[in-house]
Amino acid sequence: MSESTSAPKLTLFQCVILVLSIYVLAALFIQTVFPLSPETNQLIDRIDFVICLIFIYDFFLRFYRAQSKASFLKWGWIDLISSIPMFDFMRWGRLVRVIRILRILRAFRSTKLLLGHLFRNRARGTFATVAMISIVMVIFSSIAILNLEDQPESNIKTPSDALWWSFVTITTVGYGDKFPITNEGRIIAAVLMTAGVGLFGTFTGFVASFFMEVEQQKEESQIQELIEEVRLLREKIERLENKP
Repeated sequence: MSESTSAPKLTLFQCVILVLSIYVLAALFIQTVFPLSPETNQLIDRIDFVICLIFIYDFFLRFYRAQSKASFLKWGWIDLISSIPMFDFMRWGRLVRVIRILRILRAFRSTKLLLGHLFRNRARGTFATVAMISIVMVIFSSIAILNLEDQPESNIKTPSDALWWSFVTITTVGYGDKFPITNEGRIIAAVLMTAGVGLFGTFTGFVASFFMEVEQQKEESQIQELIEEVRLLREKIERLENKP
């Protein structure tokens, strides 16, 4: 993502971009290797389209902010081409193979930058990790539940049903309007609920830590002001003592 040689300081939005690029690669692998139902493929395609729009927005935002447009495009063109949605008419031929290769390159670059960011700032890294794991779990749980709940009596039938169910499950809200009926689906639900409790517990801890950090910074600033005042008073006293 960065055009400099040094490790960049990443924002939460950029971390999400990095994880989404890795997700797209994983989704591509799933569609290629595993036989999926038409509804599941439709859900993956819809998610891919939305993610690609986010990628395109991110590309033009970084291109606009880049000091050197030419230097940016040395690697930026990979991000642009890999952001092209995988429409049905593109699922054959050389173009789709090129896009797949570029997405692999983007995923490897994303992993390197993401790990560097998470290890650099533990507190913000924890928050970014929680946010990204939540997004990835919602997406993959939606894909899995839609593929498993293919029984006639199932009430999770469409991609929107699967996304809604995954979201309310991981947030531990659980309205009960949508629920799995297969054993495999219930296992996914149990994993998602358990993960949701842990993830949002971690998020709550981060919020508390954030406010404590703000208060601590305020106290440190006040201490520095007091130290500066004491230093000025000492200098003033010394000048008075040194007067003949």
